[in-house]
Amino acid sequence: MKHTKLILAFLVAALAVGCDKTNSGGDATASQQLDRAKADTKRAAQEMKDYTYAQKDAFIKNMQAELDDLNAELAKLSAKIEKAGDATKAAAQPKIDALKRQVAALGVELDEVKSSTESTWDKVKDETQEGYHATKQAFVDAGAWIDKQVSS
Repeated sequence: MKHTKLILAFLVAALAVGCDKTNSGGDATASQQLDRAKADTKRAAQEMKDYTYAQKDAFIKNMQAELDDLNAELAKLSAKIEKAGDATKAAAQPKIDALKRQVAALGVELDEVKSSTESTWDKVKDETQEGYHATKQAFVDAGAWIDKQVSS
């Protein structure tokens, strides 16, 4: 099941290619934006790896905030698609649907974190982190693809 989610994330990432001109620093090149996304993801990964079982509540709070951010980003991407032509909407819908499934799966993983025990903590936390990073990358890639399609 976990591998299926990762494969789905990589599939979405492979399909979503382009450059994002709407992120902060609208004049940033695709390379700069990718570097910024990688740095943000690396920072988030480091912050998450530092959590011990004793800090479970803080990890859950952090992951819930990240999940909320992903849901907000999903709403923004959906709104951009609504402004696009029919062909772009049709091409983007599978990407949006895949992102929705990934966010839902991440929510399930977060529920598993909430019910984890000290003996299952590391495994559950690691799986949640992997799912988050794959989902975050899929959002970056889909956002870039959508921006490219909408601005074309």
